[in-house]
Amino acid sequence: MADILVLGATGYCGRLIARYFLEHPERASFTLALAARSRAKLEASGLKLDAETRFFEVDLGDFDALEAAVKQVKVVVNAVGPYWGTGTPVVRACARNGVHYVDITGETAWIYTIIHQYDHLASKTHALIIPSCGFDSIPSDAAAFLANRTLKRARGIGAGLALSSSAVEVQSGVAGGTLATAISAIEEVPPNLRGLAFRAWSLSPVVGRIIKRHRLLYTLPSPSPALPASYGSFHFMAPINRAIVERTWGLHELAAGYAQGPKALTYGPQFVYEEFLSTRSAISGFLLTFAFVFVSRCLSAFKPLRWIFQRVGTQPGQGPPEDNHTKGFFRYTNVSVSDETPPTYIKTVVGGTGSGGTWLTAIMCAESALAILLQKAELPALAQEGGVLTPMSGLGGIVLERLEKTGLFEFNSEIMDGEAETRKNR
Repeated sequence: MADILVLGATGYCGRLIARYFLEHPERASFTLALAARSRAKLEASGLKLDAETRFFEVDLGDFDALEAAVKQVKVVVNAVGPYWGTGTPVVRACARNGVHYVDITGETAWIYTIIHQYDHLASKTHALIIPSCGFDSIPSDAAAFLANRTLKRARGIGAGLALSSSAVEVQSGVAGGTLATAISAIEEVPPNLRGLAFRAWSLSPVVGRIIKRHRLLYTLPSPSPALPASYGSFHFMAPINRAIVERTWGLHELAAGYAQGPKALTYGPQFVYEEFLSTRSAISGFLLTFAFVFVSRCLSAFKPLRWIFQRVGTQPGQGPPEDNHTKGFFRYTNVSVSDETPPTYIKTVVGGTGSGGTWLTAIMCAESALAILLQKAELPALAQEGGVLTPMSGLGGIVLERLEKTGLFEFNSEIMDGEAETRKNR
């Protein structure tokens, strides 16, 4: 038996996650198992294994062997992607046996399939299934969650959000698995499911307000015309991040409707979320959006171009140097507007330092697993029931507290005052 099992421990992100667990300050409080196709591959990974670490030889194509391994642990951390081709058997094994699960996927279509196939079963076995516990999509989910909490503390439990918009700044290398996932979405996912990434409320159990979502230029809302404008372009991670935030909204709305009780976690019926990549000017934002649309359509249309893209890009299992985790960063600046008149503006900052989305993804995923293992009783009510949830609906503020304690993450949220903000920016 072991508390946590890391699948894909010899892959790029899997190694980072395993390394983080092995070096964790609370290492004595949990037992760890690592899985790979062979022990030789694990020993060649460079991980400094301690005497307490267990090893499982697992081939994801052998469901019986996979389930046998899953039955011996409490939480599975799945770092084997693209998830469209490998993730479903893992979720199935966890849902069948009441074992908790987290991963780092950014694949909307795959999450859609596991919701429809295993959400009910997981709720019956009380298995907590939480995809997208990395750079996809904890920062986005946390930004809206914190904005809502700040608004309700200031204006009362009945206050709700309307537009919630995040400007994203990021400096990070790209892991090979990210590129492989992009190609998989084009070549393997059926077109009708691939379109879910851009469909409003595709992962939410209820449908919210519909607005125009895709533009050539984005800006943050502002309480004062005197404040400097923030411009941006389309963000390639926005579709999955928005879908996760929308599922969080829908799960909270549904739970409040059934319980007919307190609505502290609901964002309100007017809520919509968007995010964009921050740029220096309106012109650069427009050009970057146009460039992304052009390149993505060319990749979708021309298979030879995808072949070249795969050969020249970072290969699966590779990524930025693992010993350099100090130069990267990400920062989400979210401005949310309440649905009242006159509106209240809330500014929320979610940031991290340390190799951008790679090392920080490993930390976010690992701390999500530890939140479930070590603080299960403190998690939100939805987590006690199980099912396919989201980072904020399943882990809430507990995982944010754990991340903040690492010293690598910041979470700040406050009501904006137009004049005060103007003075600050001057």
